[in-house]
Amino acid sequence: MVTGFRWPFGRKAAAAPPEHKAGGVATAFSVIAGEGGAQWSGRSYFALSRSGFMQNPVAHRALRMVAEASASVPWLAYDGEREVTSHPLLALLARPNPRQSGPDFFEALYGHLLLSGNAYLEGLAVGGRLRELHLLRPDRVSVVAGADGWPLAYDYRVGKTHRRLAAAGEAEEFGLLHLKLFHPLDDHSGFSPLAAAGAALDLANTAARWNKALLDNSARPSGALVYQPKEGGNLTPEQYDRLRAELEQGYAGAVNAGRPLLLEGGLDWKAMGLSPKDMDFIEARHAAQRDIALALGVPPMLIGIPGDNTYANYQEANRAFYRLTVVPLLTRTAASLSAWYGETTGEALRLEPDLDRLPGLSAERDALWERIGRADFLSDDEKRQAVGYGG
Repeated sequence: MVTGFRWPFGRKAAAAPPEHKAGGVATAFSVIAGEGGAQWSGRSYFALSRSGFMQNPVAHRALRMVAEASASVPWLAYDGEREVTSHPLLALLARPNPRQSGPDFFEALYGHLLLSGNAYLEGLAVGGRLRELHLLRPDRVSVVAGADGWPLAYDYRVGKTHRRLAAAGEAEEFGLLHLKLFHPLDDHSGFSPLAAAGAALDLANTAARWNKALLDNSARPSGALVYQPKEGGNLTPEQYDRLRAELEQGYAGAVNAGRPLLLEGGLDWKAMGLSPKDMDFIEARHAAQRDIALALGVPPMLIGIPGDNTYANYQEANRAFYRLTVVPLLTRTAASLSAWYGETTGEALRLEPDLDRLPGLSAERDALWERIGRADFLSDDEKRQAVGYGG
C-alpha cells in the first residue's frame, strides 16, 4: 500500500485499495497538455459572423474594407450605348427603402455575400412598378427546388413567421433575386470566402484567447506532474482517477492556462513548455492573419500585417485591391440587377458601376487620358468614346 501520500487541493484521501500499477508520468502529462484532435468552429453564416466579423479584428476590417469600398461607388444606367441620366431604378438604388440609403443597403448586401456566399434581395412592387428593395438575412432563407432540381421558390423564416417567395423568373412581378458566389459542391448556394480561411480564423482566435488566459494565470507554461514518493510505489487506481479528475476540471484547457498547482505528498511539477520564440508563435499568428485577409481579397499590406512584400508600395497594393476585388464584385452585382430588372419590365437597361469615381483607380485613369490626349490621329469625338464618354 502506498503511504505518505496526501491529496492535493485540500481533499482527504480515501482508504486505498490493494496496490495496482497505473499509468504514471506520461498519462498525467497528457491530461495537462490536452488530448484529442483540433477543434474547429462552424462554417455557417451565424458561426462566421460571430467568430469572424464580430470577434476577429482582421476579418472585421478586411470585410468592411471590401463592403464599404464597393458600396461607395455610384451606378450608371445605359440604354444600348446611350447613357440614361434619369431613371426610376437609379433613384431606387440611391434610396432602396425608408430605412436605408444606397451605401447602407449595398454595404449590407456585400457583407452578406462575403459572410455566407449568398445575398437575397426582395423587391416590393406596387402596380407593376418597383417601389422598394429589401435584403433578407441569408441564414433565414432556404431554397425550394422543383422536380428538375432548379429553384422554384425560397422559404423565409423568422421565428414562427414563414413566407414563400417566388424565385426570379418564376413570377409575373419581381421575384426574389439570389446573388451568390461560386460553390463547387452546391448547385443552389454560394460559398463564403471567409469559410475558406476558417482554419486561419480559428487559429487566430484561439491564439488570442490562449494568450489572454496565459496572462491571467501569471504566464506560466505547462509541463508534467510527477509522483515520486520517498518510499517508492505508484498511485492506486482510486488516487490516480481522482487526481486526473482534479487536473481536468481545474487545470486543463485554455481557460486555465498557466494556473499554478498546489502540490503535496511526493508530487513534483516539471515545466516542459516551449517559449514563444521556439514555437514561432508570433509569425504563426501573422500567417493566419494574412490568410484571412487574402481570402477576402484584401492585400495584407493595407491592414498593416507585417511580412507581406508582394507589392512594392501601398499605392500598388491599393490599386490591386480595387482592380482585383472591388471591380469584379461590382460588375457581377450590376449584371445580376440588370437582368433581374429587365426580365420583369422588358427594358433593355444596363447598369454599370461608375469606375471613374473609384479613388484606387485614379492613376490608371490619368494614364489613359494622357495616352488618348497624345493621340493626334483621333478626333475629339473618338477621344471621348475612347475614355468612355460617348460621341
